[in-house]
Amino acid sequence: MKRFELSDGPIDGAALERSLRSRAAGAVVGFAGCVRDHNDGREVRALTYQTYAPLAASEGNAILDEARQRFAILDACCVHRVGDLVLGDCAVWVGASAAHRDVAFAACRWIIDEIKRRVPIWKNEHYADGESDWLHPDGMPRD
Repeated sequence: MKRFELSDGPIDGAALERSLRSRAAGAVVGFAGCVRDHNDGREVRALTYQTYAPLAASEGNAILDEARQRFAILDACCVHRVGDLVLGDCAVWVGASAAHRDVAFAACRWIIDEIKRRVPIWKNEHYADGESDWLHPDGMPRD
């Protein structure tokens, strides 16, 4: 079984996808969340992610375990970056394998939604104007 991991280096989504393949898997679905150049009308230059790793890993693994119970998946994994990222970097990769595509898609969607909601990973956006701002998990700037 694959697990939740944190990485301070690039994420190899193709390798992760290959690791989910099996003869029983009719579907392998992967989702890559990438650093984009804008958010909420502001030009973004880079991101920094921070976390408390033991708690993030514990909650991330709990989510994957719940996904295995909730969906008829064969396997699932998630890797989330920490540290400094530049435009185009993969910030998070989630994958699920199942006998059928509907289940794999649904599980992958549920996992990323739960990761964003429950795993304590904080995002600091660095803007073109030189400012930066820590964002709430829902993507909105702190007040």
